[in-house]
Amino acid sequence: MRHIEGSSPEPEVLPVSTISSPIYLDHAATTPVRPEVAAAMSASLAEDFGNPSSGHAWGRRARGRLETARASVAAALGVTSDRVLFTRGGTESDNLAVLGRVRHALEKGATPHVVTSAVEHPAVLEAAERAVEEGGRHTLIGFRDGAFDLDALEETLRDDRPCLVSCMWVNNETGLVLPIGEIASLCRGSGVPLHSDAVQAVGKIPVDWAEAPADLLTITGHKIYGPKGTGALIVRDFRTLRPLHFGGGQERGLRPGTEDVAGAAGLAEAVRLAVAETPAESARLGALRDAVETGLLARIPGARVNAGSLPRAPHILSLGIPGADSDTLLAALDAAGIAASGGSACASGSSAPSGTLAALYPGDGAAALRLSFGRLSRSLDAGPVVRAVAEAVGRTRSLGSLALS
Repeated sequence: MRHIEGSSPEPEVLPVSTISSPIYLDHAATTPVRPEVAAAMSASLAEDFGNPSSGHAWGRRARGRLETARASVAAALGVTSDRVLFTRGGTESDNLAVLGRVRHALEKGATPHVVTSAVEHPAVLEAAERAVEEGGRHTLIGFRDGAFDLDALEETLRDDRPCLVSCMWVNNETGLVLPIGEIASLCRGSGVPLHSDAVQAVGKIPVDWAEAPADLLTITGHKIYGPKGTGALIVRDFRTLRPLHFGGGQERGLRPGTEDVAGAAGLAEAVRLAVAETPAESARLGALRDAVETGLLARIPGARVNAGSLPRAPHILSLGIPGADSDTLLAALDAAGIAASGGSACASGSSAPSGTLAALYPGDGAAALRLSFGRLSRSLDAGPVVRAVAEAVGRTRSLGSLALS
């Protein structure tokens, strides 16, 4: 095993039987652009080169395409088009939701207090910590008896009036579905705005603004077969946000800069298709995930399903595997032709334990393996995946035993 001074050792690549054709099981990290989305973007790139802010015919054409995309996103999510703010992706939308509220509070002379779940994406958690650097506070709400602690949230809302509560709809590492309806009810009762990162929810479970009305909702394109670098923030009241970028009046002055019309067209088509196909795709992916889950639990002694007793979205299977090493396991699967992850791709390369798994399983040392399913996943892949993962785990555990002997 090669080791360069000052770097982390590379994981041992264990010989695991190669599967007949590569299998992509990292849809929670990113997805391929689907043909319909590429076609919508290609048409826009060919026809809409004008600046949407220009008053001539070319500009009006681009503006028309942009507003059509905005209306399409809005219709799919059950909101009006004047609530849709285009951004460059989920991270920017999360940052704008949190820090936009923080800056509004500071402008009003208040001490910003941000409340988040303990399993949020780093885009939310790090933005909330920035609020602390600016003189504010950040409160984490954890889990009790395996479930999100609604009592702790209610107590926090009662004792203080935060400027924002941020709780994701579906956790990106485990597929855990947070009780957004109940969280929204508590926030509404306290008059505190709620932000929800719905990046892993759209296209996997029903997401309807009217059913669980958050004040701010984050979506992104590349998790639903749209282009990278596209996203949106759904905003109930634009008056309560302040911008992070400056230099123009586009997107209500909250996201200045010439709009990416082709990107908006691609995002809109991706959202439209994902929402329309949710019932059928959710059922298909849930059955495939359950088949793989059942097979792996039968073949890997001691393995557990992370958040297995809680409501989960159908596209993510997260396993805790005692006696194994995540990096070595992933390297073995990659060599066999299977793409998987240990958790969030946004935290890859970090040796720190997952904040999500630490919140759910304090002090636990099990290796994490995330298999996430999507349009590239087929039912006939279940058997080869189960065999390859079980073999890789066995070899990883054997290597660990040899290292200790």
